[in-house]
Amino acid sequence: MSDVIRFEKKGAIGVIIIDNPPANALSFAVCKGLNARIGECMSDDDVEAVVVTGEGRMFVAGADIREFGRTRPDDVPDFYDVLKKMEASVKPIVAAINGLALGGGLELAMGCHYRLIAPGAEVGQPEIKLGFIPGAGGTQRLPRLAGVEAALDMIVGGDPINAAKAQELGVVDEVVEGDLMARALEFAAEKAASGEAPLATGARTNKISGIDAGVFDAYREKIAARSRGLDAPDEAIKCIQAATEMTLEEGLAFERDTFVKLRDSDKAKAMRYMFFAEREVAKIPDVPKDTKALDIKSAAIIGSGTMGGGIAMNFANAGLSVTMLDVSEDALSAGMDKVRANYASTVKRGRLSQADMDTRLGLISTTTDYADISDADIVIEAVFEDMGLKKKIFAELDAKCKPEAILASNTSTLDINEIGSVTKRPDKVLGTHFFSPANVMKLLENVRTDGASIETVASVMKLGKTLGKISVLVGVCNGFVGNRILGVAARITDFMVEEGALPWQVDKAIYDFGFAMGPFTVNDLAGIDIRFLTRSEQRKIWPDRRHPVLPDKVYHLGRLGQKTNAGWYDYEPGQRRGTPSKLIEDIIIETSAELGIERRAFTDQEIVDGYVLSMANTGADILQEGIALRSSDIDVIWHYGYGFPRYRGGPMFYADLIGLDKVYDAVSRLYDSYGDWVKPSELLISLAKEGKSFADYQP
Repeated sequence: MSDVIRFEKKGAIGVIIIDNPPANALSFAVCKGLNARIGECMSDDDVEAVVVTGEGRMFVAGADIREFGRTRPDDVPDFYDVLKKMEASVKPIVAAINGLALGGGLELAMGCHYRLIAPGAEVGQPEIKLGFIPGAGGTQRLPRLAGVEAALDMIVGGDPINAAKAQELGVVDEVVEGDLMARALEFAAEKAASGEAPLATGARTNKISGIDAGVFDAYREKIAARSRGLDAPDEAIKCIQAATEMTLEEGLAFERDTFVKLRDSDKAKAMRYMFFAEREVAKIPDVPKDTKALDIKSAAIIGSGTMGGGIAMNFANAGLSVTMLDVSEDALSAGMDKVRANYASTVKRGRLSQADMDTRLGLISTTTDYADISDADIVIEAVFEDMGLKKKIFAELDAKCKPEAILASNTSTLDINEIGSVTKRPDKVLGTHFFSPANVMKLLENVRTDGASIETVASVMKLGKTLGKISVLVGVCNGFVGNRILGVAARITDFMVEEGALPWQVDKAIYDFGFAMGPFTVNDLAGIDIRFLTRSEQRKIWPDRRHPVLPDKVYHLGRLGQKTNAGWYDYEPGQRRGTPSKLIEDIIIETSAELGIERRAFTDQEIVDGYVLSMANTGADILQEGIALRSSDIDVIWHYGYGFPRYRGGPMFYADLIGLDKVYDAVSRLYDSYGDWVKPSELLISLAKEGKSFADYQP
């Protein structure tokens, strides 16, 4: 207890300081110590009031979620009961919110009678982002302080608010511009001297009285699209509604039951897993934290097309100067027009000011001369997927750029070792695979070449953070991690359609699983010609493997997707939503007959298993080959790059949840049907036999 809770007496005021770095998380030890100190203050006649605060720059940034799932020790009280004890205190208890007060931290502050806050501090209830809801009174006390509408936004939205907003809503009593602790001691003394009984948050009812139930139905409609597949948002709304219809005790009990149910669900487990997985990707075993990284202050992009312009925007958004180089002024002019249009759209939606747009555009320059980018700290090649062209560009960059410059390729599939072989600086060559649209997508696959130095690796990982990306380090192979897995999974759905499914059934099954779009809708969006070129290359690499026939037929019909108003689906001009195509259905049935396939019915679960478990099997190969450092890295890539639903945790976590013995059985059936594309991974086989999971695997 003494390790995480400090206690001081300042005259007649007892000061409880939570000191559990780095975030002052509400661990079992903190809860036990807090309860003990509150009890001591209540029984000590010399203590007239209490101030609760956090050490350092945090108040309490939430519960210690590493302890979720562990049995609470017998000598540790439930946090819920600690807060009840605090509310019942006849001595005023003041929260001095010195930094972040999130989740259980805000619940702790609301369990106090009064709240003072530093100007730079924030408060919030972000539990929804981990798949559950506040479990110690947050859904009951916050609407009593801030009102129902604000509580809905804060709890269902999960985003924190600043100190000024917290005061405006009534969450805190005072924003303290000066010495927070000095003012908190003074405030506590004033309340103690007043003789007034402290006002418990749970006793306040004026902001929750007379609320029409229609408010909650309207809010459900408002969030329906963004909460698809999630359980916690609707449950949070029910609990906030309970605050308006039940006594505090009843509401707290209802909230607690709901919290436990959600906390222990597979969806919440997946979302907690992803929380840790995102933080794990930054840890590179052979790249020490103190590795000296290049301080990248300027960049150049080769190519001003959709990808080049989007990548340039990332640098400008981060306040870094960037130069786009292309073969002609016309190409550069067209590229800058797209950049301006992207920024203008953001301004129109109110997410960027015109002044900020102008500032960012001012950081982007253009040129057709390699001499103008000779001083760039990093150069990213973003031309189309042609090995000869990329090697020619890298040879030119090697000759013209300063020796310490990093040379990177945005290739999504090609061998970066080969691209970099034309340079005299293999230690400074790697891949920076941005995802389209590059100015929006958060994933950055950093591809480590055989010769890349640890300083170069550290530099691009640091750059990703500067650009606001989730950076994941991967190795060199065809398609790297994301596209290699996608190539197999999409091919399996092509085979399923040749066997008896239809594209729209596949898309609906994958959409219902939680993806924003199914693979055939994605194919129409990206362009059927893009996958055609990829398949052509793959036929050269794997000439003896089975390849799907249907996608090539669609391509040769000139149905290239949305851009031609026809692909797997038919599209009305200007419309992004397609309708099932009778022509395509007829071609599918004819093709099955040509291939000698007797079409059969597929269940939605068969489709999901084929799509997702083929991903996990390919991921196992990737792990065994050392292309990915951890199974969780694969899941982060698939969430941020391809929209794998967060509440499913990614293909590797999903497979672990099912059990690898069952996954092996399912993949074996796929192998029997579709051949070497889904040959069971040796790693999958060994882990399944040992009763282990992908998370257990240590290379």
